[in-house]
Amino acid sequence: MSASPSASSRGSRTGVWLIGARGSVATTVVAGCAAMTAGLHPPTGMVTETPDFTGTGLPALSSLVFGGHDTVDCPLPKRAEALAAGGVLPHGLPAAVGAELATADREIRPGGPLPGDTRDEETLIAAFAADITDFARRSGAERTVVVNVASTEPAPTGDALPASSLYAAAALRAGCPYVNFTPSTGLHHPALSAPAAASGLPHAGRDGKTGQTLLRSVLGPMFTQRALAVRAWSGTNLLGGGDGAALADPAAAAAKNAGKERVLADTLGAPVEGEVHIDDVPALGDWKTAWDHIAFDGFLGARMILQTTWQGCDSALAAPLVLDLARLVARAHQKGLTGPLGELGFYFKDPVGDGPSSLAEQYTVLKRFAGRLADDADTDPAPDAAAEAAPAVDERGARR
Repeated sequence: MSASPSASSRGSRTGVWLIGARGSVATTVVAGCAAMTAGLHPPTGMVTETPDFTGTGLPALSSLVFGGHDTVDCPLPKRAEALAAGGVLPHGLPAAVGAELATADREIRPGGPLPGDTRDEETLIAAFAADITDFARRSGAERTVVVNVASTEPAPTGDALPASSLYAAAALRAGCPYVNFTPSTGLHHPALSAPAAASGLPHAGRDGKTGQTLLRSVLGPMFTQRALAVRAWSGTNLLGGGDGAALADPAAAAAKNAGKERVLADTLGAPVEGEVHIDDVPALGDWKTAWDHIAFDGFLGARMILQTTWQGCDSALAAPLVLDLARLVARAHQKGLTGPLGELGFYFKDPVGDGPSSLAEQYTVLKRFAGRLADDADTDPAPDAAAEAAPAVDERGARR
């Protein structure tokens, strides 16, 4: 995963530009990719490494090169050591993949806007886009996928672009496909609708489905298919780390919970009584517990209860999905696909485009999408615009 490929290998690499590049998820992505490439660990949790995706032409894990933006300065090797101490990464892995972590860390650029930052939107977007295109040229990436894995931000008010949308606009300007793995606004801002459509770039999102909502997308259809009447569905999340701190903000938590509630409404056919609560428990670190309480009626009105408890490591759940999405969206871009990739709804709480909400149905759609990617008739033999010359765009990402 060296960022300085030899001349003979140039053109065979795929860039993954991570927004929030020094966070827990991003660090686990980089360390995990290096570990799998070196044969230190199997690709557990990676759907794209299962037989259903053989022959789809996805970029190899060994071809991925990493960079990104972040507003913190803790080096990736140090961040990986902290994650290993917390049980997120295997003991000894940070040392084993230290070179790869250091290489990726050298490709991380300061994000923003930081407190006191006086740059306007145009200046920030231009700077972020330049960072991405410079990375593509240095690394020899044939194309670069921008993936937002930063902490959740509150829903925006007014016309100003929030940070997630500034990065999304920069991805458009750099000619890069975009994935929003967070509930933050990103490309969903009204000001970016037209530029996104005009860009001709594939994009996917939003809010990765890793735990509680994953279960809901399986259990919701079960109640519907068995004609069992759900009376109430309530949930609680306990989590720490950066995500827990970010979601302690009620506005950020509201953005997160909207996707969780939408999945239930879609799979059950109507909203049901009950809410989701998110509690920040710093002592849990990167681990989370999700508890659901489901009240439902059976035959002759018999009242029954189902309770579920999900305990998992947020970064370990998210990282393989981020790698899946980067590979799938890169291949979609290579194939000339454009616009929202609704077929990737399997991975998201609030997917773009139209599609089913049931996980089983979403997986069927995903497999059909894999078949499209496997077609030998590649439509994009030329390198990505980010590696050569990005399309001209206006101040919010639209082509000129």
